[in-house]
Amino acid sequence: MNEIKKVAVIGAGVMGAGIAAHVANAGIPVLLLDIVPEGATNRNAIAEGAIARLLKADPAAFMSKAAAKLVTPGNTEDHLDQLASCDWIVEAVIERLDIKQALYAKIEAARTPGSAVSSNTSTIPLGDLTAGLPESFARDFLITHFFNPPRYMRLLEVVAGPKTDPATVAKVSAFADVKLGKTVVTCKDTPGFIANRLGTFWLNLAVGEAIETGLKVEEADAVMGRPFGIPKTGIFGLLDLVGLDLMPHVQGSLERALPKS
Repeated sequence: MNEIKKVAVIGAGVMGAGIAAHVANAGIPVLLLDIVPEGATNRNAIAEGAIARLLKADPAAFMSKAAAKLVTPGNTEDHLDQLASCDWIVEAVIERLDIKQALYAKIEAARTPGSAVSSNTSTIPLGDLTAGLPESFARDFLITHFFNPPRYMRLLEVVAGPKTDPATVAKVSAFADVKLGKTVVTCKDTPGFIANRLGTFWLNLAVGEAIETGLKVEEADAVMGRPFGIPKTGIFGLLDLVGLDLMPHVQGSLERALPKS
């Protein structure tokens, strides 16, 4: 089994940047890439800005400032060739199938065969992600669904497809367990996997009930927090932590994938 000595994360948003920081916490060099902003003079602005925000994050994303130095910022136009030196490539871009598949084609052209490629998707089935892509890509591809914030949330959902090489799954799972301190849960390739299939359902019910009963945000979070064995974020606080911009994509993906009944 080849050891994971360098990781790339593509997508420097909240989740991608957080994943990169936690990999760096394990002492592993990380390449963090994102798009080039339109009209930008600094082509690495998004990735560099993400690292700067991580250094100020509370709770802290990095265990030390030394860990931050292990993250190299870049962009997807100028630095995809550096994927060839990476043993694990994590995709953490927006929850849109077309964008992900277009990126996978570029990754496949740049990576070294046998390197693991995974998606941090929270809802899109693996079969949809790899549809129409080469068998060589499908063999090295899996889903690794981290939870926010990646340093502190121990759960990692891992989904393999029928074509995924078991050795790749074992390599990534062992790294996540030993190096990242994750509790790895193997999931079936179903919409939302386990946590989001359950979590999205109860969050939607809770929001609807809060609105119907006229509860304020603070009241709803106080009731549906610690008293129910749920983190103090409650309902609305949890939605904000997960990402208010992300939730419509999650819900839309589930709506398209699940039967109407």
